[in-house]
Amino acid sequence: MGFPVGYTELLLSKGLIHTLSFLGFIRNLISTLFRCLGLPDFLEPDISWPETPPRVPEFYSVSAVLIREILPVVKFSDLVDPADSCAVCLHDFEDQDEIRCLTNCRHIFHRTCLDRWISYDQKTCPLCRTPVIPEDMQAAFNERLWAASGIPDFHGEYSQIAAL
Repeated sequence: MGFPVGYTELLLSKGLIHTLSFLGFIRNLISTLFRCLGLPDFLEPDISWPETPPRVPEFYSVSAVLIREILPVVKFSDLVDPADSCAVCLHDFEDQDEIRCLTNCRHIFHRTCLDRWISYDQKTCPLCRTPVIPEDMQAAFNERLWAASGIPDFHGEYSQIAAL
């Protein structure tokens, strides 16, 4: 009985495999060098290297901006008896992480995770679906939302028409 033979040893010799691996390493090294020098298309014009995409301006809904203003941001180290990880990204919290704490359900999330959730016009907790805005603040939130919409008198006119 002997040692098992690999498939590469049946078809190609070890010397050829090592030579091809070395040439691949040299090719990647030269490509990286040209990319660092600003000449990514010099060797292979058909291959497009990933570049940093241009910064696209982000537009948020008015309600998302108002919710971000209402929800407090605290440091994780300032919390008493917090959860271990964020339920959105599943990463553990660290002492210097910025945290948003929902006042209705007391769930906590990374600021960026909850901000991304809210930017999709979600108005509930990602974990338990409790409304993000507490009931005692809902009226003030709606008034600010109407004022920010540019038609603050529409709500009043509509309620007067409905009363007739």
